[in-house]
Amino acid sequence: MLKTFHLKTDHHDQMIDVTNEIRSWIKQIGLRDGVIVVSSMHTTAGLTVNENADPDVKTDMLRRFRELYPWNDSQDRHMEGNTAAHMKTSTVGHAQTLIIDQGELVLGTWQGLYFCEFDGPRNRNFMAKVIG
Repeated sequence: MLKTFHLKTDHHDQMIDVTNEIRSWIKQIGLRDGVIVVSSMHTTAGLTVNENADPDVKTDMLRRFRELYPWNDSQDRHMEGNTAAHMKTSTVGHAQTLIIDQGELVLGTWQGLYFCEFDGPRNRNFMAKVIG
């Protein structure tokens, strides 16, 4: 089963917790055991699993990404001027594969699934495919 999720990002770069949307869909379709692959449909937005208890983790990650991949670099040649966004997406990855056990998304105590916007604000899509 495949589903497309839609979201609108509000900032140039941000991390949006999409864990509950995925959990709700798993419950809705009634899958008991398997895996779910969640994939961004963009080259300048990705997905990552990270801490969702302390919002400063997101703040720190985005700040460090900005330091590592500055938006303006005189050596970048990509015509759109968003090379940094492509680099950040390649770093976090475009997809995550997660376990479903007894109808529940398996994540660690402090973990959440984040859609990572690196070239917003924009209308974005990510897809989820369950195998089970």
